[in-house]
Amino acid sequence: MPARRALITGITGQDGSYLAELLLSKGYEIHGIIRRSSSFNTERIDPIYKDRHEKGAKITLHHGDLSDPSSLIKILGEAQPDEIYNLAAQSHVRVSFDIPEFTADVTGIGTVRLLDAMRQVTPKARFYQASSSEMYGLVQEVPQKETTAFYPRSPYAVAKLYSHWITVNYRESYGLHASSGILFNHESPRRGETFVTRKITRAVARIKAGLQEKLFLGNLESKRDWGYAPEYVEAMWRMLQQDKPDDYVVATGETHTVQKFLDVAFARAGLDSKKHVSFDERYLRPAEVDLLIGDASKAKRKLGWEPKVKFKQLAEIMVDADIGQLQKEMEGRHIRS
Repeated sequence: MPARRALITGITGQDGSYLAELLLSKGYEIHGIIRRSSSFNTERIDPIYKDRHEKGAKITLHHGDLSDPSSLIKILGEAQPDEIYNLAAQSHVRVSFDIPEFTADVTGIGTVRLLDAMRQVTPKARFYQASSSEMYGLVQEVPQKETTAFYPRSPYAVAKLYSHWITVNYRESYGLHASSGILFNHESPRRGETFVTRKITRAVARIKAGLQEKLFLGNLESKRDWGYAPEYVEAMWRMLQQDKPDDYVVATGETHTVQKFLDVAFARAGLDSKKHVSFDERYLRPAEVDLLIGDASKAKRKLGWEPKVKFKQLAEIMVDADIGQLQKEMEGRHIRS
């Protein structure tokens, strides 16, 4: 039996790299879409590619873009995937206020371009849409579940909401096997360096090493439901193994403030966050999301999924990884000099 094929947009991101790793371990043939650039941006998947290639696994990268429908049609025709995971987006909430039109085009309209290409080229494939807890915004219910009303509070969240509903529309209009995962915040050592959790853990490592004195942040009282990214990509895969497509909240069911994440992260390195963290209004959003906490009981009931890594362990995993990475970088520089 030939290996199942999966196409991943956003394969070079945190979730894309973990998903590629998971699917390769299950024997999939992987196709990923990357944007053409003057510099390489594949550091998250390079080790996976090297390791799996040596073991005979197959990863093929295609140059394409969610803003270019012709490239999507071409790639789908070449790859002929059984499963499509749409993880690509302009995904930084604060930045979306600065570039709202670009965010809408890629994060929002990009999804309908991909869905329509799928409808034309590979209508029997199964589709996963990366929806976001940010769609709940000014929350109308606590905790938030699949039936909770949405109230987006950023251009990013509005674009994600369009993506979410257009996925539902294509599922109902054309009979596509298209599911959405409403994922709450999920972090890891591969998280982008401009996201608050990774910004914190990188700063902890640098402060510990004497390379940095202060960390500047915005709202420390925002509450988030933080989980571990490798576990969340498992939920994505499980959604596409169901006979019927559906939408699922993926979350831990716990909420913690940014201040609490700070305290745990700094304590892991034997530091006091109060001595090193200062407020900077530049990092405030024009419209804030104060509280997110998800109810993943449907995912547990129907997918058999539930999180294992809890908040404190997550923060400590990230701190340890950033301290270790910085030590390697410093040793490398010392050797080269």
